[in-house]
Amino acid sequence: MSSQAADPLYDLAIIGGGINGCGIARDAAGRGVSVLLLEKGDLAQGTSSASTKLIHGGLRYLEHYEFGLVRESLSERERLWKIAPHIIHPLRFVLPWVPGLRPRWLLRLGLFLYDHIGGRRALPPTQSIDLRRHPAGAPLKPGFGRGYVYSDGWVDDARLVILNARDAADRGASIHTRTEVMRLERAGEYWTIHARRASGETGRFRARIVVNATGPSVLDLLARADVPINREIRLVRGSHIVVSRLFDHDCAYFFQLPDGRIFFAIPYERDFTLIGTTDSDHHGSLDHVAASAQEVAYLCDGANRYFARAIAPADVIWTYAGVRPLVDDGSGKPEAATRGYRLDLQDGEGEARMLNVLGGKITTYRRLAVEAVDRLKPFLPSLSGKDWTAGAPLPGGDFPMTGLADLLSGLARDYPFLDRGEVDRIGRAYGTAARRWLGDARRLDDLGIHFGHGLTQAEAHYLMTREWARTARDILWRRTKLGLRFDADQSARLSRWMEERP
Repeated sequence: MSSQAADPLYDLAIIGGGINGCGIARDAAGRGVSVLLLEKGDLAQGTSSASTKLIHGGLRYLEHYEFGLVRESLSERERLWKIAPHIIHPLRFVLPWVPGLRPRWLLRLGLFLYDHIGGRRALPPTQSIDLRRHPAGAPLKPGFGRGYVYSDGWVDDARLVILNARDAADRGASIHTRTEVMRLERAGEYWTIHARRASGETGRFRARIVVNATGPSVLDLLARADVPINREIRLVRGSHIVVSRLFDHDCAYFFQLPDGRIFFAIPYERDFTLIGTTDSDHHGSLDHVAASAQEVAYLCDGANRYFARAIAPADVIWTYAGVRPLVDDGSGKPEAATRGYRLDLQDGEGEARMLNVLGGKITTYRRLAVEAVDRLKPFLPSLSGKDWTAGAPLPGGDFPMTGLADLLSGLARDYPFLDRGEVDRIGRAYGTAARRWLGDARRLDDLGIHFGHGLTQAEAHYLMTREWARTARDILWRRTKLGLRFDADQSARLSRWMEERP
């Protein structure tokens, strides 16, 4: 960062390196706009890496009459699968019918709508199953009979953020992580942005338009800009737990609870099961969001209503939580608050403009980005073209949406020293870009230091130079999920190696 006199004037400064900020950066950079993105921590460090990892329409939103949101979300499922078939894949969900909860006719009606209002083409339709005979019934307690199987998608949420940022940078965007915005000042028709790096270095940036995509910190940034806002934000915490694998098949579960809430149990990282989420109003700090003991117990109790193998908080290997910045629509319960988004444009005559992003969900991030950039088009003379992101693959996703098995087979053939689990992890994380750092390696030693569980020096170097990783936690919990497998000594060794890099 340098003095103001030497700073370029960007068309667009995006504050926030979550999915919405990185999605907007990608869309705008691809339309010829000069883009700056500032993130105070690591990319996807907050809410965008703390989702339930689903690309889905939101079946439960139908009972809150959110038909438009569900339709938009469903229409995005296959588009996102097509542009990122390495990190997004179809997933079948088993929904047991439970007497005394939602009636069977209501489930059938909801699933019929789910199949037909979103333009489903490649995903298989809903089926009725007998859980006494279906493989998905085997891990459940006795007594479950009728059930349904429907389609949605799974996503590596943190990698989705990072790949959007990588593509934005490849198209000219300037991405600055660990750069906190301290103050924003209007200087006529542009903004002066005062920022500070984690190192303590300070500096200034200039931009014609600021996009406030800071998620749950949206109101805090407005305070730093001395800008009023008329919207109310509801902060809702969603918590998840990860336990050892509870079932061997490839389906996920959609479970109902007597209090009207729902939760998912999802196959995760081959050896684990992910269970979530809760919905609790959040009133604490946004810097260290964590699942409470009550939430962990709630999720364990919910799972124990269905699975034959009981789990307790002591069985939980990892917990994580994120705060969703939802538009406050006056809903009584947190789970009923809308997951839709709002874009508030402040465009006073002769003043620098600001666009505030409120709400949203990971499935609709691309549509939100398109709408945000289109909204700013009258003020961006350099902007050209229309929605292009629906057809352009994200980095590593330039292969057919049904071609993941072939991609994995090719990696296994060309790098026979990798075991099956390593091929699966690498292929699903990097897609065709895996060969950029695997290169001509013929044995594991060709990839440099082996830190454990398949992570090598070549991969870590790639993550530092191409994906903005700066700490071991960036690599182990966001770029990969190897934190589930690394012990303290392995993590420390990786950290020391990274600290020694220039």
